[in-house]
Amino acid sequence: MANKNPRKSVAALGQGTRLIDRAYTGVLAVLFDRKLAAGAVVSQAQLVELTGVPVGPLRDALRVLEGEGVLTIHPHTGIQFMKPGLELTRSTFQFRGIIEAAAVAVYAETAGDSEIRDIEARHRMVEASLDRDGVTPEILHEIEDLEELLHGAIVSCLNNPLIDTSYRRIRNYLKLLRLERKMTVPLLMRSLREHILIIEACSHRDPNAAVAALQAHFAAALQRSLGLY
Repeated sequence: MANKNPRKSVAALGQGTRLIDRAYTGVLAVLFDRKLAAGAVVSQAQLVELTGVPVGPLRDALRVLEGEGVLTIHPHTGIQFMKPGLELTRSTFQFRGIIEAAAVAVYAETAGDSEIRDIEARHRMVEASLDRDGVTPEILHEIEDLEELLHGAIVSCLNNPLIDTSYRRIRNYLKLLRLERKMTVPLLMRSLREHILIIEACSHRDPNAAVAALQAHFAAALQRSLGLY
C-alpha cells in the first residue's frame, strides 16, 4: 500500500539519520572519554546503555565504524574496539604526510590573514596557559581543539569532499593513538611550538617553509608515538 503521508516518511527518515549520527558520535565519545579501553570487547546492550541510543541506530552506526576500521563486530562474542599498534601508527602518519604536505602549500598561499592570526593567537594563549598551569583537563581539551583547528583548516582548503571523508577516518585513528600517550608539559610544548612554526611559515606566505615545518612536525610526532611500542 502506498504511503498516504510522504511528508511523515521524510520526517521519519530524517529522525532515523539523526539517531544514527548520534549513535556514531556517542560510540566514539565513549571511547575517546576513556569509558572503554582500546581493544575492549563489549556487547550491543552495553553500548546502548553507555550511549543512550536505541539498538537499531546503534547497529547501523557500528557498521559504519567497522567500515572505518575503528572496531570489529564479532557476531557471537561482541564488538571489539581497535587497539593501535606500530603498523597503524606508521600508516596513519604516512597518509597524513601525503595529504597535508600538498594541502599546507595551498593553505600558505590562500588562507586569510585574519584566520592565520586567530589560529596563532589561540596557540600562543594555550602555550602560556600550559607554561603557567601545567597539564590540566582544560588544557588537554584545548590542545585537542587546536589539533582539529589547524590540521582541519589545512585539509579543508583543498575543498575536496573525498579527502575530507578519508581524513575523518584518520582523525579518529589519531585520537586513538593519543589515548595511549602520557601527556607531559615538555611533550605538549614541543607539539605546540611545532604547530607555531607551521603557522609562522603560512603567515609569511612561504609554502616551501610551511611544507618543511609540517613534515618536521609529523616526523617528531611519529617518533613520539612510536616510543609507546
